[in-house]
Amino acid sequence: MNLEARARAALARGDLAQAAQAAQQLAMAQPDCPAGFFLLGMAAAEAGQVAKALPMLEQAVARGPMAEHLAQYARLLVLLRRDGQAGQAVRQALALDGADALTSDTIGCVLARLGDHEASVPPFEAAVAGEPDNLDYRYNLAAACGFTGRVAAARDQYEAILSVDPGHARAHYALAILSRQTEQANHVPRLEAALNAATRPDDALRLRYALAKEEEDLGHAPAAFAHLSQANAAHKRAIGYDFGQDAAIFDAIERLFGNGPPPGWGAGLEEAAPIFIVGMPRTGTTLVDRILSSHPQVGSAGELQAMPLAVKQLAATRSRLVIDPETIAASAAADPAAIGQAYMARASHHRPPGKVRFIDKLPANFLYIGHIVHALPLARIVCLRRHPMDTLWSNYKNLFASQSAYYAYSYDPMDIARYYARFDRLMALWDRLFAGRVLQLSYEALVADQEGQTRHLLAHCGLDWDAACLSFHENRAAVATPSAAQVRRPINADAIARWKAHEAALAPVRDWLAGQGVKVD
Repeated sequence: MNLEARARAALARGDLAQAAQAAQQLAMAQPDCPAGFFLLGMAAAEAGQVAKALPMLEQAVARGPMAEHLAQYARLLVLLRRDGQAGQAVRQALALDGADALTSDTIGCVLARLGDHEASVPPFEAAVAGEPDNLDYRYNLAAACGFTGRVAAARDQYEAILSVDPGHARAHYALAILSRQTEQANHVPRLEAALNAATRPDDALRLRYALAKEEEDLGHAPAAFAHLSQANAAHKRAIGYDFGQDAAIFDAIERLFGNGPPPGWGAGLEEAAPIFIVGMPRTGTTLVDRILSSHPQVGSAGELQAMPLAVKQLAATRSRLVIDPETIAASAAADPAAIGQAYMARASHHRPPGKVRFIDKLPANFLYIGHIVHALPLARIVCLRRHPMDTLWSNYKNLFASQSAYYAYSYDPMDIARYYARFDRLMALWDRLFAGRVLQLSYEALVADQEGQTRHLLAHCGLDWDAACLSFHENRAAVATPSAAQVRRPINADAIARWKAHEAALAPVRDWLAGQGVKVD
């Protein structure tokens, strides 16, 4: 067995020391050959040493581009949040022949991480064609099909997974949220059987969320609430969440901006392109993104981490968290124009081609409105507001990224109520400090008066009226949020007052919110 084969075999069985030794010998014996450097990099990457792996892959790519090498290089660049370079590398890989199934899947995953779900479909298809029995590849293809509106294809792929692995919880959950279930067509018995057989907490979490979604679709409110209550209580215990973690972040923001801008802050970056759509999750942010991106001058860049990362970069704190009280406090020493420049440098790689303006739809950017207003004084900001109880229920019933700190509050109704109260208080602060800068757009008003509110929205964003914005459901761009199915239909009132089906169970949090001065009637 030659050195390359030895290194690859060692990698495959997880013997990283042996893999690195064989790769090192290969690189020394054939210094002009990329394989030794590539395998050295892969061994380091598998050991979690991404910073050490990256130069090795750069050496491999420099010795002659190969799809496998470029794809893995792009994957590491994405992990390091170097999206622009990752995009260049992955598109080079896409243009080359000879990609095996793993390389095709890696290319698709990088494109998906960069938000280009449409472009991810062909490489995912190639991966499944190359290894039809690989369920991970098939799941990735199914998800991409769902994001891009290929609902029937997504359903077929998920069903193919379940025919092989009946307990595949991610596929069960994805099928549940893919479309509205009916008495004639639902998966409740199959889900109950899968839940009874589940042994891992993460599987039980997804299966209970799937059951809750389908039971709610069928009008079985008590069953839906029971599944959510059990799933969320277990997950909250698992992640060890305490509301004090988020309260400290709100406190730090209010200290930083409570009396105006931090001392010494000057003018920001004169960049007119960004439109920020912010708010609590599941309040209509995706709907407004689709309305605005139906305008010929506007494209959606998706939910970017560009502003949180720009603030973190300029704050220069050492903590591993993107947002924490220390980072917020340290950002007072940053130059607003530098924050704006760092933001635009990160966001520019995601800007849709041919569009004058772009949307950044990260809901949690409501935490950064003070930074945005000073760093990008020409940016337009829209904050979605939805009835507090519908907001609470929608946050409770949707499974967000289960390990993300952004959504750790969403597994307990009282935690969500506390979070909403602080969100409401922070939006009042922004309104007082920056009167007129943030359009607080009511989801219910938009549903009741689509054209009037859309005209108001476009005017706030500095856009001329365009009737295409009323036909947002015809927008074919990908949607990678739980709202994917809803925003492909015309505007409707289906989601309004949904919480009332659970009014008795939610009465304690409703009363608590009312006691905090939040209007819940």
